[in-house]
Amino acid sequence: MWQKYTYLYFLFLLFCAPLSAQIDISNENENIQININYKIDQAQQDLENSAYYKAQKQLEEALKLSESINSKKSAGIIYAKLGKLQYILEEPDAALINLFKANEIQRIIKDDVNRAETYKVIADVYAGNQDYRQALDYYVSANALFDQEGLDDFVAEVLLKEGKTRLKTKQYLKANQQLERAIALAKRYELDKIHSSALIHNGKALTLLNQPEQGLKTTLEGIELAKVNGFSSILANGYLILSELEETNKNYQASIKFLKKHMQLSDSLLQIKRANLSPEKRLEILLDNQTEFQKEQAANLEEKIKENNLSKLTTILSIALITILSLLTLSLYKNNNIRLKTNNMLHIKNSELIVAMEKAELASKTKANFLSTVTHELRTPLYAVTGLTNMLLDEDPKPEQIPHLKSLKFSGEYLLTFINDILQINKIEANKVDIEPENFNLKKKMTNVIAALNNSASDNNTKLHLEYANDIPETFNADQLKISQILINLIGNSIKFTKDGDIWVRANKIKQDGKNYVIRFEVEDNGIGISKEKQERLYDSFSQGSVQINRTYGGTGLGLSIVKGLIEILNGKIYLESQIGKGSNFIFEIPMTYAEPKAKQEKVEYFNKIDSLELEKIKILVVEDNKINQMITKKILNKMNLNCDIVDNGEDAVEKAQNENYDVILMDIHMPGISGLEATKRIRKFNKDITIFALTAVTIEDKMPEFDEAGFSDIISKPFKQEIFEKKLFEALKANNGLKNTPPS
Repeated sequence: MWQKYTYLYFLFLLFCAPLSAQIDISNENENIQININYKIDQAQQDLENSAYYKAQKQLEEALKLSESINSKKSAGIIYAKLGKLQYILEEPDAALINLFKANEIQRIIKDDVNRAETYKVIADVYAGNQDYRQALDYYVSANALFDQEGLDDFVAEVLLKEGKTRLKTKQYLKANQQLERAIALAKRYELDKIHSSALIHNGKALTLLNQPEQGLKTTLEGIELAKVNGFSSILANGYLILSELEETNKNYQASIKFLKKHMQLSDSLLQIKRANLSPEKRLEILLDNQTEFQKEQAANLEEKIKENNLSKLTTILSIALITILSLLTLSLYKNNNIRLKTNNMLHIKNSELIVAMEKAELASKTKANFLSTVTHELRTPLYAVTGLTNMLLDEDPKPEQIPHLKSLKFSGEYLLTFINDILQINKIEANKVDIEPENFNLKKKMTNVIAALNNSASDNNTKLHLEYANDIPETFNADQLKISQILINLIGNSIKFTKDGDIWVRANKIKQDGKNYVIRFEVEDNGIGISKEKQERLYDSFSQGSVQINRTYGGTGLGLSIVKGLIEILNGKIYLESQIGKGSNFIFEIPMTYAEPKAKQEKVEYFNKIDSLELEKIKILVVEDNKINQMITKKILNKMNLNCDIVDNGEDAVEKAQNENYDVILMDIHMPGISGLEATKRIRKFNKDITIFALTAVTIEDKMPEFDEAGFSDIISKPFKQEIFEKKLFEALKANNGLKNTPPS
């Protein structure tokens, strides 16, 4: 029996051993982290007490410990403090290397609070090197990060430093504004050191803004505050500024008095600074001041040479040898210094590039968010414009009203096209456009595009001609939507610039390898042509050559930019041949794959053949806060013989869905109270099966993960094509209700 228990005991020990080891490692790491934090705190105190050598030792030991447990956050803080220490010791290149190391770590781990502090010290280094433009960039970045984290007490110091820098660049008004903000924050958080310094420098700013009396009063207030608190370095700087102000006011005796006070206090601070340097630094300073000792040594050597003529030759040779060795050593030292400086410069430039990249990324995100917001705000009223126009055209308008309604419809569609163009450009630039290949009839597609644009061509008395080569098949597998967009933009462009002329649209084969083809498309016109200078920037966004062209021919200047982007996405190439007065020929080549032709599909009718009794049973809930959009959606549904209930907010939608049985919910996204996303999440908690469509004007591609997570069945983008809306609605109802009298699918 005891053998059995012994066996179980050993099994228990084997199981517990790894767990115990993990706990021991965890405890050890925790103890090391406590030690790291202690050393960082000690180093900070040493820095504040000007004990630079002790601070450096503490930081170096803390860095080794942080590397042993891979503590990224601690390493970032330590590198930043080492950089600050080197900045104080007037070693700017070494300081920037450590500071940029800190910034890189903090950027990766998203330690924005400490990163803001790092930015501030980087700015200090650049300001010390008189690179004020870079310094201001980093102060602004630090300010933004502190502000983002809600650390107003830290913002005060950055504003002070920014104000001092703007004084250096003679931006006196801006300096005054930032210093005033620093004073206000310093007062609020009782930051006496920042308060006194900000007052002193604001006094200077006010004097330079032609307010000498107020300037002198403010500076004296700052000096008094520094005296009370024993802020020696601020007091020294204050005496210097006070000396300058008195000189400006022509009080020369007072100016000299304050200048002497500044020099005495500065000398005292310098002695304290030197006393707290490392032995190596003190030796370096000592060697710089040893000229008298060297003279004495040289005199002794000369005396010895006179006394001992016998050793003269040996001494000369020794001196020559030492000189040669010294020169060689100096040369090696200089080469090594140059190499180190070059390496340091590369580190600094690399870090600056990282910061520039971050700024570019931030600008790109801001632009994307702006476009998303603007397009949503534009699409919402456009839904009303296009919806109401189509309804009015379907309701037998008076003959004299039809041209006006058609003009309104055209304007709405033009504005929608413009919005879609902007979004398309944005997606192309962000590499967010995917290729969606499908089988289609290329010849029919080109014929349809020409037919759609024929009215526009007729308005310009221009004829469109299609030339489709006999040696290429009609059906291919490719992204037909993008090819249509390219052709529509190019043909539309030619129509715009061709009056009383002809446009030829051609398709020819230039290469074939089995089923793989390279098709060359041409859109040639005999219009006004394009000059060589304008051809160079033809594909730039919003570029049309001149304001006169824009006013005469209209358009947004986005078409050709979209064309180039889409052709590159399809792995194609585009060329242009053009002469002023003779016309233009746009040529593009795209790789395509041959596909077998499919049998012709009949047009499907959805709700026309369904029994009216069945339609009466269907319950639809429309959730929409915009009154006009409510009316339009209701009329569209009524036209399909469907009835609906309408609510104008998310809370009511959740309540309705809980109390009544609906087949479909059409949910808007942006509404007062809870959003459509939140309402859908709540509905999904008690009803997993109901079909919920997101009926929205937001940019779908950017929000897909959010829609999926919320639990939407599908998305219908406003303004929508009625046939797409009808098809999706029919398929959902068919799946949910098992509609009997359904048309063929």
